[in-house]
Amino acid sequence: MPPAKKRPRSYDSGKIRAAVVAQFGHVREAVAGLTPEQLALDSGLGEWTVRELAAHLCMAVESLNRAIENRDVENRAVERGGPEGPAGGRPLTLADWPAATAAHAGAIADGVREYAASAPPEELFTRTAARLDALLPGADDDRVTAIRLGPMRLGDFLVTRTVELTVHTDDLNRATGLAVPFDRQALAACTRVLADALAVKAPGASTEVRVPPYAVVQCVEGPRHTRGTPPNVVETDPLTWIRLATGRTGWREEVEAARVSASGERADLGGLLPLMG
Repeated sequence: MPPAKKRPRSYDSGKIRAAVVAQFGHVREAVAGLTPEQLALDSGLGEWTVRELAAHLCMAVESLNRAIENRDVENRAVERGGPEGPAGGRPLTLADWPAATAAHAGAIADGVREYAASAPPEELFTRTAARLDALLPGADDDRVTAIRLGPMRLGDFLVTRTVELTVHTDDLNRATGLAVPFDRQALAACTRVLADALAVKAPGASTEVRVPPYAVVQCVEGPRHTRGTPPNVVETDPLTWIRLATGRTGWREEVEAARVSASGERADLGGLLPLMG
């Protein structure tokens, strides 16, 4: 008998909303203190400067504002008897989202340059924060909205904002030498989304991936572990995991630096990473 299909992980809406607001606040405060010289630094992400990275962080939340306002998909769903989506007529899910982002990287990069040039960073963040404060309290998590990648449940899109904010806060810290703090709930949700994306990409139960204190998933085809210590175990910390999952660092590099512990013949995840760019 095949193993029962796992239920998608659930997230507490109140905690996710608070995490998005808190992490955006941390970034806004940090960006407001950057000098012109710091804004002109190389971000480490292609040709982006730190100013463009900051604009992208702001865009991550502004896209949430637009999603809350957008009712086009909801209206079409009512007219046609159900939401249209990219997979079998359903909206994009959290499991779909990490892999789906790669196809839109070019368009996102072009949009970032234009957005960054449209106003000073402080003005962009102030405007976006004011819109978030006005729109978020009345947002309906269950409504299907339009995003760049396709229709998506608003509550799921909110969770993806913790990924964008956490990943790019780490980028900002490495580019500038700052220590912008990570909201605990945002870091936890980001870690879990990317761990679950690995389990979707490599389904199975032969390898256990541990990212304490936030996530444990089983993945990779092979003999199923039932009790005791699994034969194949990978363990790392949240930020190392996030960097691996998004291609900021490499598997071999992190194993050799002892930031990743991997034991067992099916514990090499190098061929499965990154999960999103």
